[in-house]
Amino acid sequence: MIQVFPKVSFTYFSFLVDRRHNDSMKNIPANERLIFALDVPNVDTAHRLVDTLGDSVVFYKVGLELLMCGGYWELIDTLVGKGKKIFADIKFFDIPATVANAVAQLNDRGVTFTTVHGNQGIMEAAVSAAKDVKVLAVTVLTSLDRGDLDDLGFKCNVEELVISRARRALAAGCAGVVSSGIEAESIRRELGPRLLVVTPGIRPVENRAEDDQKRVLTVERAFSAGADYIVVGRPIRDALDPRAAAEAIQASILAATSAA
Repeated sequence: MIQVFPKVSFTYFSFLVDRRHNDSMKNIPANERLIFALDVPNVDTAHRLVDTLGDSVVFYKVGLELLMCGGYWELIDTLVGKGKKIFADIKFFDIPATVANAVAQLNDRGVTFTTVHGNQGIMEAAVSAAKDVKVLAVTVLTSLDRGDLDDLGFKCNVEELVISRARRALAAGCAGVVSSGIEAESIRRELGPRLLVVTPGIRPVENRAEDDQKRVLTVERAFSAGADYIVVGRPIRDALDPRAAAEAIQASILAATSAA
């Protein structure tokens, strides 16, 4: 049976979360708020794209596609050596002991974020194993809509499910959540600033191509809704000039966060 957890006071959760996360969403340099999704088929392509982007991108999401093709750790070591920040988007989902052992492999590697996709025990196991990597809990994938949730057996609406999972992430000690910007405003309203909100599914105004992202927002709207970071992939990767596309998004981020 699918369970949506009841609303519990924010004050209660404040005692459960490690104090090191209190200021986690503050003082983020504007140019680090863009996380580029390095979703390419092999590390050679990844290296070429990183070279093309140069200093227009500081933060890289390195996910399952590259994990499965070989050279994952070597790529991360190279990026760290170039002064880049790393989001290891692996979405750990297994029994808690296995997740804890896997997350521990990310310690001392220069990784800033990783993701977990599971229940309370899985999230707690991930947090317990993390030393210098921050654990982000996936709420509802931005590729899912109401019909997809029906297929999965979730009878609540998307916003209720996102808030429920965000509350559990906060209780488990996660540093933040991965959430559509559409629900970011609700997370801020319900839980305040304690959780980082990392928002994928960003599409610049001029980018209207249809793809598998269903719950999307523009750069400006995501930050006004409460996002701390945005994850952008195809609008940069598939642009005629990827560096120019990244620089344009960075300019939008600077304008949006300066006005906040």
